Amino acid sequence: MESKREYLAKMRWRYARAQGRCYKSRLIEELIALCGYSRKHAIKVLKRRGAPRVLKKSGPKGIYQEEVRLVLKRIWFASDQLCGKRLKAALPAWLPHYEKEYGALCEPLKEKLQAISAASIDRLLAPVRAKGRPKGRGGTKPGRWLKNQIPLATEQWDERRPGFMEADTVAHCGDSLEGDFIWSLCFTDLATGWTELRAVWNRGSHGVREALSEIEAKLPFAILGFDCDNGSEFLNHHLWRYFARRREPVQFTRSRPYHKNDNAHVEQKNWTHVRCLLGYDRLQNVQLLEPINALYRDVWALYHNHFCPSMKLAEKRREGARQIKRYDAPKTPYQRLLESGVLDERKRVALQEQHGTLNPFALKRQIEAGLKEIQRALRAGKRSGDFVTLVPSLRSGTRSTASPERGSKPNLTTKVA
Repeated sequence: MESKREYLAKMRWRYARAQGRCYKSRLIEELIALCGYSRKHAIKVLKRRGAPRVLKKSGPKGIYQEEVRLVLKRIWFASDQLCGKRLKAALPAWLPHYEKEYGALCEPLKEKLQAISAASIDRLLAPVRAKGRPKGRGGTKPGRWLKNQIPLATEQWDERRPGFMEADTVAHCGDSLEGDFIWSLCFTDLATGWTELRAVWNRGSHGVREALSEIEAKLPFAILGFDCDNGSEFLNHHLWRYFARRREPVQFTRSRPYHKNDNAHVEQKNWTHVRCLLGYDRLQNVQLLEPINALYRDVWALYHNHFCPSMKLAEKRREGARQIKRYDAPKTPYQRLLESGVLDERKRVALQEQHGTLNPFALKRQIEAGLKEIQRALRAGKRSGDFVTLVPSLRSGTRSTASPERGSKPNLTTKVA
């Protein structure tokens, strides 16, 4: 269309300056041949002055006004910028808490929010999205021991049953892996997407085992299998004995070297659960361990596991050169866990009671408060010279402005719009 507009502008200029009826007739015939217009319409187009008239958009008038966009925008920022499909699935759980925070919604507005499609959500939020994605560093060092005892295995577990976990580490090293700094451990259940995180100092084998023991005691289900990459923080005697020397041993496997997609489930969580919270700063102050772990353990895990839906791949097939993927309906890990039927009555009731006490907007405020505390410690350490932030952080809570989806990614100074 842009090329067509340029061509029409040039033809109008030629037609206005043409001398003689014969030459004008040739210009009209040229326009008919190239654009397929009727003769009368071609004459009208050539006689039109200025820019071509913008036609009124066809179809019915839009039903989603600014008040719908405002509600969606507030929930979208509070939910860490979920995509349209996930945000639509999250709305029923978030709207009651939204009314507690911002006041009751009128019935017509609630009906519109309940009926809105995922595509309409994406369209309404398009102006506040930003593009771009920063890159991080990988810190996996190959483990030299136990490779014979810990077998290679991929796609060997029943992903419909909770208890099979994938694990990975995230380095908070800035732009250098030298020296001492904090690492985040990420543990994800394949069936439900239930994710727990802990921060450790230098990912020593003893610290990793202690963090895993703490997480296992907190999980609402038992660990049946454990899969990791080939890093030395996992392939060590401490962790092998922890899983092997128990009454019911846990199946301990590892992924193929240099095949990151073998642990695709937890690799996704490294981004959504770690980088979107703490960004890419270098964290080399050991005093930050406790506030980060308090944030992970008491707020961040509850926020994601109870209120942030995710989609699971239901089917994948190849048709010629195309990969066809089908996903199930978005659900939260909490919903998937209740539907799995593996919880006994006591654990199920306890989990439902815990869910009833949670408010996602209150959790978001606690997250902001925890991030401010960590940021104050970072600034204090920078002034004292104890450690230096080596990578400029990206702001997480404002994809709409300065942050670089599915987009922009946060920092320790995330602020909800």
